Amino acid sequence: MASVALIALTGLSLAAGAAASADDTPAKQIFGKVQLPSEAAPNPIGFYAKGCMAGAVAIPTDGPTWQAMRLSRNRRWGNPAMIQLLERFSQDAVQLGWGSGILIGDISQPRGGPMITGHASHQIGLDADIWFTPKPAQPLSTQAREDMPFTSMLDKSKFLTVNAARWTPTHARLVMQAASYPQVERVFVNPAIKKKLCETWTGDRDLLGKVRPVYGHDEHFHIRMFCPPGTPNCKAQAPVASGDGCDKSLAWWFTKEPWATPKKDPNAKPVKPRFTTLSDLPKACTALLSAPAASEQSATFGNAYVAPQPASSEAAIRQAIHAGSNELPDTGVPIPLARPALQ
Repeated sequence: MASVALIALTGLSLAAGAAASADDTPAKQIFGKVQLPSEAAPNPIGFYAKGCMAGAVAIPTDGPTWQAMRLSRNRRWGNPAMIQLLERFSQDAVQLGWGSGILIGDISQPRGGPMITGHASHQIGLDADIWFTPKPAQPLSTQAREDMPFTSMLDKSKFLTVNAARWTPTHARLVMQAASYPQVERVFVNPAIKKKLCETWTGDRDLLGKVRPVYGHDEHFHIRMFCPPGTPNCKAQAPVASGDGCDKSLAWWFTKEPWATPKKDPNAKPVKPRFTTLSDLPKACTALLSAPAASEQSATFGNAYVAPQPASSEAAIRQAIHAGSNELPDTGVPIPLARPALQ
């Protein structure tokens, strides 16, 4: 029934998409209405900030070492390679002492594309946000995931300064663990956090080069993956420069230039804001909107999943992870056993 319902929905979206080619309908309004992914092989199409994705899968809202946040946004969809990475990272985070796991923010919409609010990127299923807050021992309710505030790592009374009372060596290890995976291209953090890592990190300095300073990102960090092998429609980003990135490129963030208010010409005529439309995206993104939909269950759990069982202790989970077991104890939530094949 879900697939049938979405076919009607995507039909409406396609009609809106056809109109977008003739007017300025923002693509974010079209992709933001689609509730389910396409039933197709995984395929990131276009660039991180200008594209869409076919064959997305969703990370389950609850896992033994993760919880997805802000569920009302419907942004827990990604390329299977990203979902697999997040599940592995969540286990590694526990080993590092990061509470009972990670809190996962936005990944992508069901078919990617521009979002109505919040991001310029996250369009092809290869970006994901991780909160700078560990998963609590007691699972968060759906409402708590909507209402729980972010925690900034900055001392807001000072210019670009990490809050020493909040930032810990475990925070640093967590960010660097994310950067350590070979399939991760970049990890975006606030410039103050990058500076803190430059000053304190004693591990692999080459990995530190993957950690890139950017606006915001003081309450979460952003993981970006390389285009997976065999995805010719995915447009790669320019490689990160060699070195640890603790150089002039970082020093620039601590000058006035990045934060200066743009000067306005009082004689200039007002310019109407222009939003990305379907015609700005790869042509395949228009066809993607009318593709048949996969059900939420199949796109989340594959063809098999563990039925809910009585919750086991956090200690048992930690013990299984520490032992390197691929079979985690039952935790009262379905655990995915199969993913669509990576193409």
